[in-house]
Amino acid sequence: MQVIKNKALLVSLADPKQVTSVIPKSEAVGTDAVVVNWGIDEAHKLRTLRIPAPSPIEGRYAWTGQHIPFDHQKKTAAFLTMNRKGFCFNEQGTGKTASAIWAADYLMKAGKVKRALVICPLSIMDSAWRNDLFTFAMHRTVDVAHGVKKKRAAIIEQGAEFVIINYDGVDIVSEQIRNGGFDLIIIDEATHYKNAQAKRWKTLKKLLRDDTWLWMMTGTPAAQSPLDAYGLAKLVNPQGVPKFFGSFKDMVMDRKSHFKFEPKPTAPKIVHAVLQPAIRYSKEECLDLPDMVYVDRVVPLSGQQKHYYNLLKKRMIMEVAGEEVTAINAAVNMSKLLQISAGAVYTDERETVEFDISDRYKVLREVIDESSQKVLIFVPFKHTIDILTDKLRADKITSEVIRGDVPAHKRTEIFKRFQEDTDPQVLVIQPQAAAHGVTLTAANTVVWWGPTSSLETYAQANARVHRAGQKHKCTVISLQGSYVEKRMYRMLAGRIDAHAEMVNLYHEILDDPN
Repeated sequence: MQVIKNKALLVSLADPKQVTSVIPKSEAVGTDAVVVNWGIDEAHKLRTLRIPAPSPIEGRYAWTGQHIPFDHQKKTAAFLTMNRKGFCFNEQGTGKTASAIWAADYLMKAGKVKRALVICPLSIMDSAWRNDLFTFAMHRTVDVAHGVKKKRAAIIEQGAEFVIINYDGVDIVSEQIRNGGFDLIIIDEATHYKNAQAKRWKTLKKLLRDDTWLWMMTGTPAAQSPLDAYGLAKLVNPQGVPKFFGSFKDMVMDRKSHFKFEPKPTAPKIVHAVLQPAIRYSKEECLDLPDMVYVDRVVPLSGQQKHYYNLLKKRMIMEVAGEEVTAINAAVNMSKLLQISAGAVYTDERETVEFDISDRYKVLREVIDESSQKVLIFVPFKHTIDILTDKLRADKITSEVIRGDVPAHKRTEIFKRFQEDTDPQVLVIQPQAAAHGVTLTAANTVVWWGPTSSLETYAQANARVHRAGQKHKCTVISLQGSYVEKRMYRMLAGRIDAHAEMVNLYHEILDDPN
């Protein structure tokens, strides 16, 4: 197959009528070839004839935005434009969000899509999707449908080309979505739709028409069980799975006892077959990808956290009135704001007030589930480490703790097991306790539960995974909810040491109206 001047395809065929009889914009060339207009409809039609036509996005699209796409991103975008319903299983950190944005933008320019609905976790509606849409398709209109039902409905009815909404918000305004003219639905972290009996799955199913474009994206399809593939396949490839879940369970699971089932040896092959059409790139396959990718995940503070955060800010404002702030006082008060943000704060009486961290923990679980290797979680405060470790172990995620009160010989034993054995899957680390000299390359994902104020500690902690012996590309994820956290992460990213700017940062935080 030959591309002619980015306008047409020259296809060699024994019988040109096979194409000319079904594609109006085509013409036979002699007795064994045909020229076909290189458009999206023609490419789709050729593929239904089992002729592997390339997507016209590859030659006829001006890649928009502030960054040049990597080769794997171009190929992913091309795949999406060629599949009305399909899966993108690219690993976390490979930039699949950008690929979906470019593919959607191309289809909009081609007149095949008018509006796109992005369904994703609450924590990445702004930090990933809205920001990436501004970065890669700033000429498109974007809005986030979040809040009470009336507000969500009004946003949908305003007509933005891209509307971003969280999973549970879809049911709240399903009628407005159904009437909103959305012909493309993109689902990020699609494993949230693995259960075909769940309310959110049934709501989505009712929104889909035969002509709806549906792209489901996750880096870890069916990571927990082969059964997780059923709900996903039922949305994208319903002909590929049995009508009833029980029949699929019989296909992929063996009964070992009355209550115990184990995957059959053939389960991976069956899961691969039903989760089609699909594309996947691991970070290792993305040769042009940076070795270290940084991602922000925004998780709003709970109502209780906001209350205490604002109370402390008011007290700090009263203290600073008419007095000079020292770096020591600034550091103490900012540490308390960070403690509140992280989930537990020590009072002046040395008592501990704990906060609801369920939203931040939910995002952490999403990150762990999406990770292809082990995970390091850096947590600045001891009491938060205790709360977090209890939650992980309750969820049967094997984890160990590294902090100042863990003896050196025990740390060495934990590090050795982490590097050499299957468990533990996660290390929860106080940054100062393992920021230097330790190799932890069994992990390729670093999560910062909250920021450190030390630029050196931050860089050295990240270097535990990004060093000699690392076989995988790495991702650093920053969880953040309060202004002080967001500001400190920005300083770390800009290589500004917060210690040197403590007083200025203190005044900036007090001036923040939020």
